[in-house]
Amino acid sequence: MTVAAEFGGASRPHAGGATSPEKILAPVLSAFWDEPESWTLATYLRHEGYEGARKALAMDPDDVIAYVKDSGLRGRGGAGFPTGMKWQFIPQGDGKPHYLVVNADESEPGTCKDIPLLFANPHALLEGIVIACHAIRSNHAFIYLRGEVVPVLRRLHEAVREAYAAGFLGKDVLGSGLDLTVTVHAGAGAYICGEETALLDSLEGRRGQPRLRPPFPAVAGLYACPTVVNNVESIASVPAILHKGKEWFRSMGSEKSPGFTLYSLSGHVANPGQYEGPLGITLRQLLDVSGGMRPGHRLKFWTPGGSSTPMFTEEHLDVPLDYEGVGAAGSMLGTKALQCFDETTCVVRAVTRWTEFYAHESCGKCTPCREGTYWLVQLLRDIEAGKGRPADLDKLADIADNINGKSFCALGDGAASPIFSSLKYFRAEYEEHLAGRGCPFDPAKSVLWAGTDAHLGVNA
Repeated sequence: MTVAAEFGGASRPHAGGATSPEKILAPVLSAFWDEPESWTLATYLRHEGYEGARKALAMDPDDVIAYVKDSGLRGRGGAGFPTGMKWQFIPQGDGKPHYLVVNADESEPGTCKDIPLLFANPHALLEGIVIACHAIRSNHAFIYLRGEVVPVLRRLHEAVREAYAAGFLGKDVLGSGLDLTVTVHAGAGAYICGEETALLDSLEGRRGQPRLRPPFPAVAGLYACPTVVNNVESIASVPAILHKGKEWFRSMGSEKSPGFTLYSLSGHVANPGQYEGPLGITLRQLLDVSGGMRPGHRLKFWTPGGSSTPMFTEEHLDVPLDYEGVGAAGSMLGTKALQCFDETTCVVRAVTRWTEFYAHESCGKCTPCREGTYWLVQLLRDIEAGKGRPADLDKLADIADNINGKSFCALGDGAASPIFSSLKYFRAEYEEHLAGRGCPFDPAKSVLWAGTDAHLGVNA
C-alpha cells in the first residue's frame, strides 16, 4: 500500500485501459509517496531535497521572483493566478515585515490533494517556503492547516523540527543570511477560512470572515503588513522548478497552463486517488489509467474542480484539464477535484447535499449568501421529496442568480454553480421529481444512499 492509498488511492495507478500510465502521468510531488517513511528529511534528501533552495538562496530575491514568473507556475488553489506575479505585488523597501501564509485549509468537497501531500512529503512544502520567503524578503511564514487532520498536523510539526535541526529553517538558513521562522497553526474547521482574507482574520484571532478589498493582502494582509497567501501545492511545486529549470517545467502542460499538478479522482471510479500529470490531460485519459468507472456502470456527471465548479457530463470527457480548456467548456478547473458519478446517482440529491453544505458553512456576513443558500436548501429538499411545484425550478434559478456574483466572497458563487449546471444538463430529472413521483432512482443500487454521502464530502 502506498501512502496515497491510505487516503483512498494510489500515486502510481495500474493501467485500466490501453493507455500506459507512464505516458500520461508525471509524478514529481508524488514521486516517492510509496517509499517507507517518505515524509522524513532523510528520504527527502535522498531525492535531491533542498537543492532548489540552495540554488534560490544564491540568487537575488528579485531574480527568484522573475524565474518563477517565467516558469508560468499558476496557483494550484483554485483561481490559477500566476504565482510569480503574486510575489511581485509585495512592496519592497516599505520598512514593514513581510509574511508568507500557506493555505492548507483544504475543505472543498471532493478536494483531497494538499492533505495527502503534507502527509507523504511535507519537506517539499518547507523547501518551497524557504524559496518563497527569500524571494519576498520575509522572515516569518505561517502554515494554516485544517485542524481535523491530526496525523498530518503531527507529521508537519515533526518535519518542521527536522528542518530546524538540519539548518534549513531558523537563523542563517544554509549560510545565506536568511533568518526564517515557520509557525504551524491549526484551524478550527471553518470552510470559509479557506478564503484568504478570512484565513488571515482567523490567524489574527478573530472570527474567520472575508475582508473588504482593497486593500489586498499584498499591501495590508496579516497584521496589516504585506502578505503573500499561497496554496500548499503552489509552494511545494517551486523547489522542482528551481532545481530542474523553468524550461523543464514548461515542457509539460500547455502554453498558458504549464507544468504538472495533482488530480484528485474520486466517486464511482474503480481506483480513486491522487494522479499527478501535466495540465491539459483529459478525464478520459485519467479514467483509462485508473481503471475507469466501477465495473458495470457508466459516467453520468462529474466536477472538474470540486463541488463549487459547474458540473460536466459524459460529453466533456475530452475537455483538456487546464485553466483555459475547462473555462472554454463552461466550468472552472478549480482544485482539480474530479468527482465522478455514475447512472445510479440522483442529480437532485447530489446538488441538495452540496447546497446544504454551503448553507451550513456560510459565515453569514452578506445577505445574498446567508439568505440565498437557506432558501435554495428549502426548495431543493421539497423537490427531492417530490413535494415541489413546476414554478420552483424557475425560482431556484432566480435565487441562484441573486447570489452569483453578488456575495461578499466566492462561497456564494460556488453554491450557485451546481444549481445552474444541473438545471442546464438535467432539468428533465428535476421535472421527474416535480411530477409527484419523488426520486426515480433506486436507493438500493446507489452507494450514495448507504448512510453517508462519502463521495460528496458531506454527511447524509
